Amino acid sequence: MEVRPILSAMRRNKFGALLIATQMAVTLAFLANALTLVEQRIAWSGRPSGLDEGDIFVMQNELVDHPNDLAARLTRDLDALRALHGVVDAYVTNMYPLEGGGWIETVNLTREQKSPSAFTAHYMGDEHALNTMGLKLIAGRNFSADEVVNRTETDTPPASGFIVSKALAAKVFPGANALGKPIFVDNDKPVPIIGIVDRLQGPMTVATGLSSTFAENSVLTPYRLIDERSIYMVRAQPGQGDAVLKAAEAKLFAIDENRILRSRSMQQVRADAYRGDHGLIVLLTSICVALLIVTAFGIVGLTSYWVAQRRRQIGIRRALGATRQAIVRYFQTENFMIAAAGAAVGIAFAIALNLWMVHSFEMVRMDNSRALVGAFIILLLGQFAVLWPALRAASIPPALATRGG
Repeated sequence: MEVRPILSAMRRNKFGALLIATQMAVTLAFLANALTLVEQRIAWSGRPSGLDEGDIFVMQNELVDHPNDLAARLTRDLDALRALHGVVDAYVTNMYPLEGGGWIETVNLTREQKSPSAFTAHYMGDEHALNTMGLKLIAGRNFSADEVVNRTETDTPPASGFIVSKALAAKVFPGANALGKPIFVDNDKPVPIIGIVDRLQGPMTVATGLSSTFAENSVLTPYRLIDERSIYMVRAQPGQGDAVLKAAEAKLFAIDENRILRSRSMQQVRADAYRGDHGLIVLLTSICVALLIVTAFGIVGLTSYWVAQRRRQIGIRRALGATRQAIVRYFQTENFMIAAAGAAVGIAFAIALNLWMVHSFEMVRMDNSRALVGAFIILLLGQFAVLWPALRAASIPPALATRGG
């Protein structure tokens, strides 16, 4: 097909062609970056925490009568929880994965180190912690009972050893075996790594910002946290979580009713933690669909206008022997050229926009293939959108079109 007549027609209607190309470029830039954000949020919200989430619940316990025998009361609570029918294990901690907040520490290799080797979530737990969470120990050993010490708000005794996540070990000691090596966390004394677990995700502190760069970095210290506000993590037998949770609440209130309990299953914790991400996914998807629909209607409207303006030209071409297929191909080729120009500008715009967002908002770097996928969608959309007005143009009888001119 001759391209010269198409270029000549677009020059006569350059404002409309430029408008559609610009709309396609903007749609493509937003679509490519939105796809990147959606993929990022889906990947984040689907990350395994490392826990046996289906059978674990957490109980935030707050004593309201300010007792002076906190350690004894905590031990009594834990003994009661572990003795409940259907309970696999339980322990007390300072925080839990996917919690909205938490303890974040720096990890250093030397005392005088200026820049930290890594950031990490800092969990506290006793010899029951690994079993309660269902963590997979891939190297080293668990804490022993005599290594676990009480920690209070005013007293932080030295830790005897750390259990760290595989991600943290790889970050601090890349390409080397981290087991047995000392690190500095939360104090000025080196403490050896005695165990490595396969995965232990951190809390949701600034979930889409800083902590996203170290979400898998975690360290577990052998502390039994003694405080009026404590967190009990309990693991139930498979399928018994709801029943055990109710029994655990009843048991703790029977021991001491002067307390406030807030209990949630880890499945509820995960749903709450990623509710914002799921909302953003729906929002971005809706905006993308709306933009594509608006762009498609813009193409239909402009092409229909051009068909009305070229009735005489179409009629003459039909009278000279042009087939309906030739008329349809003419408008599809014209639209493809406009869409291709818009897609080329849109790819450059999408990459530039992503680089700016990476620099300004810590967004992940877009895979350039997403811009190519967006360009393909835009080109395909243009061809579908132009099809109806092109078919209308091809159906105009030659004589009627000539009289209408």
